[in-house]
Parts: sequence; structure tokens; C-alpha cells
Amino acid sequence: MSELSIEATQAILQDVFGRCTFRLWHPTREDWTAEDPRDQVEQAPTPAADLVAVDHRQSPADRLAAIERDLGVCERCILCRERRNIVFGTGNPDADLLIIGEAPGEQEDAQGVPFVGASGLKLDAMLQNVLGLAREEVYILNVVKCRPPRNRNPNADELESCLPFLHRQVASVSPKVILLMGTVALKSLFETNQGITRNRGKWRSYNDIPVMPTFHPAFLLHNKEKKNVRLVWQDLVDLRDRMDELGIDRAPIESRP
Repeated sequence: MSELSIEATQAILQDVFGRCTFRLWHPTREDWTAEDPRDQVEQAPTPAADLVAVDHRQSPADRLAAIERDLGVCERCILCRERRNIVFGTGNPDADLLIIGEAPGEQEDAQGVPFVGASGLKLDAMLQNVLGLAREEVYILNVVKCRPPRNRNPNADELESCLPFLHRQVASVSPKVILLMGTVALKSLFETNQGITRNRGKWRSYNDIPVMPTFHPAFLLHNKEKKNVRLVWQDLVDLRDRMDELGIDRAPIESRP
């Protein structure tokens, strides 16, 4: 049986469905090359040029040390009144993966190191069991460098005081990918009022660096439902796949939620 022509096919369709106009779609070059909406990611506002300018004559470690000196014994907001330690950051200054949390808690304030205590152990397990990385292989920091009283969320003035240092730290490390943990981190970096629940697992971009938002480890400690664990596990698997695409070295892992 010979194939029907386009005109014959249109005639049959019109006879069956009534006097409607049909046009068979033939993909054009533009159709094949058009950007898939699923690949579109939300961009963070571009930081001020002086905050992301990098002196490549210095090593990442030296650049971070210079930022920490500039931070000094910071008294730029009221958080300095009750803090015990400034929590600057920790890990590998040359890391391909940068992790950004929210604000120091009690243990972080006591030790001056981000993500210690129960949240730190949870993060360490995520890194090792899903990403095949040790804590020492990544760089970890918080949006805010001092603990807010009673672990409340930092206010606008406190965030404004710390954000320039955050932008400089990210530029100094120059990671290939960022893991963003918690609502405060999401709202701060992307200047949005949206929370983490609706935005976790959706790739974003900061200064051309891919960003994966997910729940903070503390959230999992207080919300232990299996579904939350699975959501974070899936976010980390997506992150792991992107890391592999970018050629980031890590230990081979077969993870389970």
C-alpha cells in the first residue's frame, strides 16, 4: 500500500473531525536547536564586581586568608555581642564542591567551625555515602559568620553585613559546583522570598556556577520522615551526576536512601 500524501491525510482528518483546519507539524532547524525549558535555570543576582574580582597571583588559601583578615574581630552587626567565635569556613580552599549553610549553631559557635555537632555528622555521612567525598575535600561555610541568639534566623542587617564576605569567599574558592543548604542560604544568595521546600532539587546558577539547593541537615534531624531523607538523597544523586559530568574526582559510590 502506497503512503498517503500530506494533502490526502489532511483531507481524511477533515472528513472525520469536521471542517477544521489541520496543519501537520514539520520540525525546523529552529525547533531542533531551541532551548529546552527544562534546561533553563534561575540566575542569582550578579554580585558587585569588586566582590568577585580574584587576584590569580594568589592561591585560593591566600585569598581566603586575606578575607579573614579583612573580617577581623567583626563588630559590623549586633551578633558580635553574644558570639564566642567567628565561624569563617573550613576545608579545602581548592575544592571543586563548595557547601553553603545558613548560620552557626551552638556547637559551631563554641568551636569556630561550620557544620559540627549532629548537623556536621549528618553532612559528613551525606558526603561520604552519596558523593564519595570526605569533609576535607570540600570547602564549607555559612552565610552568616556569627551565631544568632537562640538559633533564630538572621535578620536583614545581619545578612547584609556578612554577604560581601560570602561573595568574596565563593569567588576565592572558585568551585565548579555549589551545594546550598537551607532556606536562609537560598534566600540570601538569590535574593528571593521563596523557601527551600519548593526549590530544593531545582538547579540554579550563581555567577555561572551550577547550584543545587536542598534541605539543611538540621531539618532532617528534626523531620525524620523517610520522604525527607529520600528527597535529599535524590538531590545529592543529581549533584553527584553533575559532578561526574564536570569531571570532579570522587570515590565510586553505590548509595541507597
